[in-house]
Amino acid sequence: MMRFDSALGLSSRRGPLATSLKVLLYTAMVLVFTGPLVGLLASAFNRTLDPTKFTLWPDQPTLENFVQAGNMNVYHYLFNSFVVVGFGLLLQMLVSVFAAYALARKKFRGMGVVMLIMLATMMMPEEIIAIPLSLVLSDMPVLHVDLIGTYAGMILPLGAWGFSILVMTEFMKEVPIELEEAARIDGAGELRIFATIILPLCRPALGVIGVFGFTMIWDQYMLPLIVAPEPDMFTLPIALRSLRSNEEVGIGVLLAASLLALLPSIIAFLAFQRQFMRGLTSGAIKG
Repeated sequence: MMRFDSALGLSSRRGPLATSLKVLLYTAMVLVFTGPLVGLLASAFNRTLDPTKFTLWPDQPTLENFVQAGNMNVYHYLFNSFVVVGFGLLLQMLVSVFAAYALARKKFRGMGVVMLIMLATMMMPEEIIAIPLSLVLSDMPVLHVDLIGTYAGMILPLGAWGFSILVMTEFMKEVPIELEEAARIDGAGELRIFATIILPLCRPALGVIGVFGFTMIWDQYMLPLIVAPEPDMFTLPIALRSLRSNEEVGIGVLLAASLLALLPSIIAFLAFQRQFMRGLTSGAIKG
């Protein structure tokens, strides 16, 4: 049986005092981490809302806040976010697995430089590349296409993310080379080896980059702010900032929109939970 020891060593303690301490500590942890979420959920369905009052259950349950959120085009902004995250995550995962395959299974000159460049992109804040990115998107090199004001302008820059590539690279390095050599002896080509041997063994890593990639794209603020010149192109994070600055929008509508912005990330984690946990566990064991 697998055993989990807490950092405080509480699992090794016995007796009524230790049990009471565990219950008290775990209850406090649950309240700290789930209290704001429960408060947001209750307040989003509350008719009469006092911003200074914390509630765990709506006094007058209603869907009026969500109806008013629809009148403020929140669902259109939510649709924009789903379009960007859907195509952006698909593109990001495709780029990550193919780039990782090249870095993990092939040897070529300049590999160290490529890894260094990817690490450098992860260390730079978004604000540093905001102006160069806007210049590139307004006049794409070679093609000379203006992507400002288009979905493509918000999706293409998300295709390459250093974190996803590095995670996939480390997992692919752990795939035994003997499996690849046996497949080559049987006449399998490069693409078949990648699709039927390497990629299936990296499913836990796909769960990890899927969850982190979804969260990263969903929470994007700087890129949609650069690309979207009109409110019709806003994603939900941008719209939340606009709603917050609008004095005509009530706190209930803002909380309803915030709940809509939060739920997709939770659903994405639950959908990829098994692969995500397996990926983290595999990484810890390999490390």
